[in-house]
Amino acid sequence: MTPTLRVVACGSVDDGKSTLIGRLLAETGSVAEDHLDYARRTRRGGSTIPAGEVDYSLLTDGLEAEHEQGITIDVAHRYLDLPSGRRVIIADAPGHEQYTRNMAVAASTSDVALLLVDATRGVREQTCRHLAVCALMRVRAVLVVINKLDAVGYDQVLFDKLAGEVRANAAGLGIADVEAIPVSALGGDNVVRPSAQLPWYQGPTLLGALSAWQPVPVAGGDFRLPVQYVVRAEEFRGFAGTVVGGAVRRGDRVVVAASGASSTVDRVLGPAGEVEVAGPGTPVTVTLAGDVDVRRGDLLTTPESRRDGLSPATAFSATLVWTAEEPLRHGRSYLLLAGPLTVPVVVTSVRGRLDVLSGKQFAARTLEINDIGTVELSTDTATSLDAYETCRDTGSFLLADRVTKQTVAAGMVRYALRRGRNIVPQAYAVDRAARQRLKGQRARVVWLTGMPGAGKSTIADALERRLHALGLHTYVLDGDNVRSGLNKDLGFTPEDRAENVRRVAETAKLLLDAGLIVIVALVSPFRADRAVAKALFADGDFDEVFIDTPAWVCAERDPKGLYAKAKAGTLPNMTGVGQSYEPPEHPDVVVDGTSSIDDAVAVLAARVTP
Repeated sequence: MTPTLRVVACGSVDDGKSTLIGRLLAETGSVAEDHLDYARRTRRGGSTIPAGEVDYSLLTDGLEAEHEQGITIDVAHRYLDLPSGRRVIIADAPGHEQYTRNMAVAASTSDVALLLVDATRGVREQTCRHLAVCALMRVRAVLVVINKLDAVGYDQVLFDKLAGEVRANAAGLGIADVEAIPVSALGGDNVVRPSAQLPWYQGPTLLGALSAWQPVPVAGGDFRLPVQYVVRAEEFRGFAGTVVGGAVRRGDRVVVAASGASSTVDRVLGPAGEVEVAGPGTPVTVTLAGDVDVRRGDLLTTPESRRDGLSPATAFSATLVWTAEEPLRHGRSYLLLAGPLTVPVVVTSVRGRLDVLSGKQFAARTLEINDIGTVELSTDTATSLDAYETCRDTGSFLLADRVTKQTVAAGMVRYALRRGRNIVPQAYAVDRAARQRLKGQRARVVWLTGMPGAGKSTIADALERRLHALGLHTYVLDGDNVRSGLNKDLGFTPEDRAENVRRVAETAKLLLDAGLIVIVALVSPFRADRAVAKALFADGDFDEVFIDTPAWVCAERDPKGLYAKAKAGTLPNMTGVGQSYEPPEHPDVVVDGTSSIDDAVAVLAARVTP
């Protein structure tokens, strides 16, 4: 059976992708007649296509907003049957820069890219960005379609120039299989049939190139089964998922990548019942001999794979395509989603940003929307991820915001960092419970947040004095005190504030383990950073306390002269002036910052005293 060919059509906006795909569909009989009639009768505002002729772009732009604006917004998938009978799935990706995320998703499953270049406009930045995404997503071949040649008189010199520019860019990105094809999607030249307008071109038509393309044979790879569901029934326990690498047979020896627990495959159940063997793309449920702890998100693989690279790690080098409007903040915790696996992760450093025009990496501290960069990640728990070049399915992931749950980046694992496999937590006999018993108290973190001048440090000082008088063991982590030592290397940019909160939270966690009552007095202006801090602690161990003081009162108090500096323009990142403060939506405690200190202390002391 010939495998389906997956194609992504990409390039800059208005390069003619939708028209090209529409013509391919129409001239191969892959469009219903009523759909063709619709494209003959319907016209967008400003259309120059004569009435009665087919507007091919209408055959692919499926959203109402796309019809109204004459652009592609979402990825539209269309099905094409080649003369050989092979099925092709074409993903028409949007060309606008703000929809690069949609294009990246389409490229991630594609074998071939149709990279369009408008001959009247040349190679543009978005053309290069899409080519870079294709390289990152390991798209196997690129067909460079130089479109709208009818508008430049079918100029061979211009075609050769544009094709050379793309080939040079592709070579810098490591793409070797590149073929340039001249076409006019509007006129139909060289799309399905050769054109008399192009006597200087001796290569295949676009349809011919798609028909002739064959993948380079690769080794089958080792078995991979991400477990999506644990199937439980009476005297039955199976592990369901889709095979994404290699094959599985009854009697095969397999291991759980994360834990190393091993077993033998007892049965392999496919959609139609029990099978002898299941290969890539097959949904299966496997049962194992013996009682093995396997959970949703685990990865079943071969013992050799775990030994050679899939052993769990906590640190990885990865490439990100940043898709969120809010910039990447290293030090902030996100959710990493890889198939059924979800694990908290921190971007510990940004190693570089790719310049899509030159193909070179440049130093960067953050990534903006549509940037492509190399980063280092640290997961909360040891995780088994492949290098993307080894297996697309188990080497790719998404990053999501922990508060909004919206996707912020698409990622490809480069490799596990050595340090991520060489750190093993050490357990000690004297634990938190023993330390709490010795001190006669229950450890807790009281996190005071509020605008500068709200009264956090004043309340923290009074609270500690009250607890100390009661014989309780405490420690205060004050924002300015921490910044004079542990965090003296951090500034006040959003990403540095995220790292500041992360370090303080980790320090508070250590002090909590020591059995102390920890009072944190920190502006911590962003909800997402505070949510990440709270997520480090078990229920009942962390109180988020909002010191609710009106901004005008904070500015009037101005105990450190910060508001005066901000007003004078010498403190641009001042919270509440140059940067926003995001008050907690659901704090554990709200303290009126204008009330008496004794009242505030009484409320907080009652929460932490036995």
